[in-house]
Amino acid sequence: MGSADNHGAVTETGSPKPAAAVSPAGHVRQVFSHVKVENLLAGLSGGVVSTMMLHPLDLVKIRFAVSDGLHMRPKYSGILHCMKSVWQQEGLRGLYQGVTPNIWGAGASWGLYFFFYNAIKGYAKEGRVTELSATEHLVSAAQAGILTLTLTNPIWVTKTRLVLQYDADPTGKQYKGMIDALVKIYRHEGVPGLYKGYVPGLLGTSHGALQFMAYEELKRDYNKYKKVPSDAKLQSSLEYITMAAVSKIFAVATTYPYQVVRARLQDQHNTYKGVLDVITRTWRNEGGVGFYKGIIPNVIRVTPACCITFVVYENVSRYLLGQNQ
Repeated sequence: MGSADNHGAVTETGSPKPAAAVSPAGHVRQVFSHVKVENLLAGLSGGVVSTMMLHPLDLVKIRFAVSDGLHMRPKYSGILHCMKSVWQQEGLRGLYQGVTPNIWGAGASWGLYFFFYNAIKGYAKEGRVTELSATEHLVSAAQAGILTLTLTNPIWVTKTRLVLQYDADPTGKQYKGMIDALVKIYRHEGVPGLYKGYVPGLLGTSHGALQFMAYEELKRDYNKYKKVPSDAKLQSSLEYITMAAVSKIFAVATTYPYQVVRARLQDQHNTYKGVLDVITRTWRNEGGVGFYKGIIPNVIRVTPACCITFVVYENVSRYLLGQNQ
């Protein structure tokens, strides 16, 4: 899918045409010239598989993240106690509260993220012989994250609301399911209700950006060590698991507090005026440790989830792209 008539065309002397000659619409067309539906399908597959397997840990993480002492919240002494309590009260169904928007959200987020990221990265590499730098990987991933969040934030709000329904009696629950939650949030809170947590979510795009930057750099350095092309596919699932795990732990350790802030903004049991109000009250009432509540179940969940997602993504994309070549 060439775009030489718009961008990256090389003159006879080997120098690219000035970037200023390209209109904004031309830039958009160039980015979309690198779009591959295979990346969307592969990312969606990875997100759905990992979410189905690990949703109960996500439920535990969110319940710990919003644990700010309000009397209506159940008290848990640890991860296993939380899971046991939910199981005793509501069974397997209780552990999978909010799984529908989580599947939709994770599938759409991973699918769109890989979709946008590969298109943006392909555009950045167009007409170049040099590799992208760590900073360029970071910026490409951040741009993909912002686009993805804008499209999926309403799904994450509904997931948080469903996960934080503590009543074991279905008739006592505020929301019956994902669609019911979306409709009620829109009816009572409007569009702003569906975009609660969007600002800390924007800050959270740094999480994905740092993760993808680390993943790309680890892959490139490892391929150089093996003396193969730096953009070559890795050969085994174990290699992908190792790269994904290290990059995910690095990103989580760096950016976790935004997830606590975001979850508290989206929580229906408490009211905050905004991001600064959450930060101020959390710091005043719980100290620095308040911003890391739920990090252990989060690490336990997201590390294998990330590994599963990347392994599924890489194998599905390799199969789909191979079929279309």
